[in-house]
Amino acid sequence: RQHEAPRRVKRAWVIPPISVSENHKRIPHLLVQIKSDKQQPGGVIYSIKGPGVDEEPLGIFSIDKFSGKVFLNAMLDREENDRYRLRAFALDLGGATLEEPTDLEIIVVDQNDNRPLFRQDVFTGRVVEGAEPGTCVMTVDATDADDPDTDNAALRYSILDQGAAGMFSINASTGEICTARPGLDRETMGLYNLTVQAADMSGDGLTTTAVAVIYLEDINDNPPEFTKEEFSMEVEEQEAGVEVGKVFVHDKDLAGSPSWLAKFTILEGDPEGAFAIRTDPHTNDGVLSVVKPLDHEVRDRFELTVSVQNERPLEPSAPASPRALATVRVRVRDVNEAPVFRENPRRISVLEGTSPGTPITTYTASDPDTHQIQTLTYALLYDPADWLQLDPHAGTVRTKRELLHPSAFLQGGWYIALVLARDDAEPPLSATGTLSIEILEVNDHAPQLRPPAGVLCGRPGRGGTLLLGATDDDRPPHGAPFHFQLSPQHPQLARNWSIARFNGEVTHAVLAVLAELPEGPYSLPLLLRDSGTPPREQQQLLNVSVCHCGRDGTCLDGVLAAATAGAGITLGALMIILGSTILLLVLAGLGAARVRGRRRALRKGLLQRSRDDMRDNILNYDEQGGGEEDQDAYDINQLRHPELFSPRAKPPLRRDAPLSSGTPLPHRKLPSSPSDIEDFINEGLEAADSDPSVPPYDTALIYDYEGSGSVASPLSSIVSSLTDEDQDYDYLSDWGPRFRRLADLYG
Repeated sequence: RQHEAPRRVKRAWVIPPISVSENHKRIPHLLVQIKSDKQQPGGVIYSIKGPGVDEEPLGIFSIDKFSGKVFLNAMLDREENDRYRLRAFALDLGGATLEEPTDLEIIVVDQNDNRPLFRQDVFTGRVVEGAEPGTCVMTVDATDADDPDTDNAALRYSILDQGAAGMFSINASTGEICTARPGLDRETMGLYNLTVQAADMSGDGLTTTAVAVIYLEDINDNPPEFTKEEFSMEVEEQEAGVEVGKVFVHDKDLAGSPSWLAKFTILEGDPEGAFAIRTDPHTNDGVLSVVKPLDHEVRDRFELTVSVQNERPLEPSAPASPRALATVRVRVRDVNEAPVFRENPRRISVLEGTSPGTPITTYTASDPDTHQIQTLTYALLYDPADWLQLDPHAGTVRTKRELLHPSAFLQGGWYIALVLARDDAEPPLSATGTLSIEILEVNDHAPQLRPPAGVLCGRPGRGGTLLLGATDDDRPPHGAPFHFQLSPQHPQLARNWSIARFNGEVTHAVLAVLAELPEGPYSLPLLLRDSGTPPREQQQLLNVSVCHCGRDGTCLDGVLAAATAGAGITLGALMIILGSTILLLVLAGLGAARVRGRRRALRKGLLQRSRDDMRDNILNYDEQGGGEEDQDAYDINQLRHPELFSPRAKPPLRRDAPLSSGTPLPHRKLPSSPSDIEDFINEGLEAADSDPSVPPYDTALIYDYEGSGSVASPLSSIVSSLTDEDQDYDYLSDWGPRFRRLADLYG
């Protein structure tokens, strides 16, 4: 197969690139003439196509279709389109192609028609003050729309204006701005404004300008300084947490920066740490304050040495400050101070039962105002039981009444009182001291046998034991453990009885029978002793009823009930006592009838005698009985003439009283004055308690019925027509001590 040889293109039809300058003003302008070698009869028709002809932008280029001349019809802008590529065609009159289409390239030649443009109008940079020369700060840059391959876009930078200092330089090719010399000081000039220029044509063409702003960053190259060497202040004594005053400083560094903030230190003059100094964050001044109360009497003046420095350390190149130290003189003003109880609370111990008026302590305060003459007085601020009395001048505390256990005012054996001390200044100040009094227990009570009676079986080892206990009104250590023993005065008791401690208990013991005993009541004298210092002991009777034992060693029920009711008395003894009681009741009834007859006779004499007595204005019932319907209950002549009715014999012993109280009460002598009715009533009460004809102690008393109405008028009607001035109450003073109060009010 034969290869087809390349077709030969005629040289006249090959069109080289055509250059045309932008902004060409002579329009239309002939650019080139194209021509085909294939001439035909009638000629050749030429045409062009492409951007600028039949494509946007339209109408820039045109061609004479008969001569083949290509024209420029509009001004070109290289910055919009730097070249155009067109296609040229040659046709005959019939429209047939004579030549293959050829390329027509039109190159737009650049002109320096664009100024350089900075990317921003203002450039900002920062550099620390004191920077070394050659320290780069920032870079300014500009652009040029002209052909970068020509001098039309070759830019050069320069500084047009930066002030007289000339501290900065700029790289002409890169636009980098750097420090040119030393000596940048923010405190002298903290801001530099530079006018920079960019020019094309390597600095000889078109130009433009911008502003470069350079800020100097602060460093701590200036130490803080006090505004003066000495400061004077005053503060009142006993103040704490208050400001005394300020010390003023000045720092040239940037306000608010760590290089500006000051830090103060008290170097001398405050060994106890009574002062503190801090920095005011707004003014940077030092604020001196008192953290511990000052005492004018101890020290009235302070001379403090204060230093100042920055939070950030100084630069090595910074100069030393001649005013880094200052002297602060503080004067302490004297004010009235409250008294002080040096011992608060005061704790003392007092024996219970201490007699009234006994000095127990002297509780005084001291006045801190030694430079002022003042007098202290004292008063009891809190004395809940009213046990104490206080000397208002000497502060001596005495007992007002006996201090006894137990009391609701004691807390764990302690009595708390508050003492008030007051000075006589204007205005007066006071202080309160706490007086804690420990009431020491005194062993003033002997242990008491509980219970004082019991029942046990009379056989040894088979129920023949009785659990004994004791109580003591004293508090530890004057109470338990208790010691139980048979009375040493009756050694024969040890043959039949024994006492031993009960399982290690400190308050109980066990009474045991050593030999078989017959049934019946027994009275055992026991000696009980406590563990106080000194110990207290007391001999007491234990009433024991020995019962009939059952097989299991317990008392039989019937015997136990009888023994319980009669405290160990046998059935025969009970029958004898019952018969005696009936006989006594009969005799008492006869005696009561006889006394009632004597009362009626005596009442008639009293009424006859009291006709002229002023007291006859009051209805005289002459008795304390059962009301108006019971006129025979009591004869008041026993009160007016006790010598007529005094008991002649010893009062009988009550059967329901405990066996331990078998000793009768001694007979009391009648009062010398018949008007002292109270003593006689007490004696009557004692006689009634010992009277076997009255009910037992624990029997509910039934009083006489007083009737459903009264024949007397209301008491208010007695004096309805009289006033106090019409009455004579002098006779009240004759009625005895119980009516003295009424005599004082109305007599």
